[in-house]
Amino acid sequence: MLVAKDIFKRFGTIEVLKGVDISIKAGEIVSIVGPSGSGKSTLLHILGTLDKPDKGGVKLHDIDITALNGKKLADFRNRHIGFVFQFHHLLPEFSAIENVCIPGWIAGRSKSQVKKQAEELLHLLGLSHRLENKPNALSGGEQQRVAVARALINQPNIVFADEPTGNLDSANAQELHSLFFDLRKKFNQAFLIVTHNEELAHLSDRMLTMKDGRMEGV
Repeated sequence: MLVAKDIFKRFGTIEVLKGVDISIKAGEIVSIVGPSGSGKSTLLHILGTLDKPDKGGVKLHDIDITALNGKKLADFRNRHIGFVFQFHHLLPEFSAIENVCIPGWIAGRSKSQVKKQAEELLHLLGLSHRLENKPNALSGGEQQRVAVARALINQPNIVFADEPTGNLDSANAQELHSLFFDLRKKFNQAFLIVTHNEELAHLSDRMLTMKDGRMEGV
């Protein structure tokens, strides 16, 4: 489903990615571990179209997403890719349900249909009683669940998660990781998770290791 080949990326004089290959199947949960500075987040941002490689290409369902630009790229990202970050990135002036709805509204979908789907997702994630709460009234674990619902609202092919448990205590981290598996069963989304938590990473279908800008053992 997702195939990236020979990905290189340099920032100034520092070569961060040195020819990385990776492929992910539909419905697969893959974790990437490795020391800080190994290139994990840079790779994730390139695969998720938030950055472009200096060399190499990324295809999602045989569409060369590195060749997309402007509105075409933004539309493709909005419809096919979900993101979950360590610090949630929820908009503080909007309620939980509004935060979840925003990507669906941006996609031009029916407002009422999107809101109904957002309610269903938040119910599934145990947040039915928090729909109208703003982020500052939610715990860290609750905020991350809202971020997960937001990532799923447009039924993407793949969700990229960058240190999603890095800001959570161990119980919430374990719960969030288990949630990814429950969601995979229900929606068949693929997940690519960058994490320092090797204990949780071992639960994935595959665990990949990056070191010095290269994928080890691939």
